[in-house]
Amino acid sequence: MHIEKIELRHIKMVLVSPFVTSMGTEYDEEHIIVRVDADGVTGWGESVAEGTPFYSYETVQTAWHILKDFLIPSILGKDIASVDEAIASYAKVRGHMMAKAGLEAALWDAFAKTRNIPLSKMLGGTRNKIDVGVSIGIQSSVGELLKKVEGYLGEGYKRIKIKISPGYDLQFVEALRKEFPRLLLQVDANSAYTLSDINIFKQMDDYNLQLIEQPLGYEDIYDHSKLQRELKTPICLDESIHSLDDTRAAIELDSCRIINIKPGRVGGYTESKLIHDYCASMNIPVWHGGMLESGIGRAGNVALASLPNFLLPGDISASKRYYKEDIVEPEFVVNPDGTMDVPTKPGIGVEVNMKMLEKVTVRSEEYKQ
Repeated sequence: MHIEKIELRHIKMVLVSPFVTSMGTEYDEEHIIVRVDADGVTGWGESVAEGTPFYSYETVQTAWHILKDFLIPSILGKDIASVDEAIASYAKVRGHMMAKAGLEAALWDAFAKTRNIPLSKMLGGTRNKIDVGVSIGIQSSVGELLKKVEGYLGEGYKRIKIKISPGYDLQFVEALRKEFPRLLLQVDANSAYTLSDINIFKQMDDYNLQLIEQPLGYEDIYDHSKLQRELKTPICLDESIHSLDDTRAAIELDSCRIINIKPGRVGGYTESKLIHDYCASMNIPVWHGGMLESGIGRAGNVALASLPNFLLPGDISASKRYYKEDIVEPEFVVNPDGTMDVPTKPGIGVEVNMKMLEKVTVRSEEYKQ
């Protein structure tokens, strides 16, 4: 496949409501859309680096720099036989996983389109529907949270995940379990706690949680092993897992019993598949996280989540969960049974709404051979 042209777009999409986590409050989402034109097809990807360095050290600005000055020059104007070949061409670039993932996603889409197959099939997916859940930001009161959960259950979501932080934790878990005894419930701390808070998590053992996500430091693996030994509830690692090597270390240390896979966090679908396959070999279930993607990134997430070891509902909500209008057609919806259809058209399986994409574009730059 001859790489003829690559375009970057810095987009900014307003959220339908503020999203509150232990890291702060988001009112809009900034990402980079990557377009690759090659051999008569267009591949689309999304770099989920945000405008702030709070979830990751990467930002829109750093990802743009790495893409423009290092990743794009390594493949532009060249004949690339596979995604693996493209990855090898920029392997000397250390880190910057979100920048790499955005470009790799566009390449996967383009290669799938040249073969006229859905991205899900090219990745090794086995399902035509995936189970989905919803992530709810920190609410100001128990009453507000119960109202939100009831609404999302009414929309069909199979699993509820709530964000927690010190002072906004046990009372919410207790109220939800009392109101919804059989609810599939997760909590996500985004690294807001330390080992000194162990009693909070021991108390959560009484509420039949599906998992506790990333309670401790965002780079930590070792302290999580200490915490997991004291808990019945499985710990799930997110921010701490950047690669297959991190995954192996976490499992060998028993730092977690579930892994959250986000392609942006680990550098793309290729590393995601390696993590997925290793976890399957170790009987460790995985699920697909979310980074408030537009429909372009969401389409890739759905395709990846169709692989067989994605055993838990993922954070792959309907387009309208975050945005009044998405930048793809058709938009993603949740079926009444709590599933989402896996696109069956070639590549990511949805069309980019260019008019809407232009509307949310902050800046763009095109690179030609």
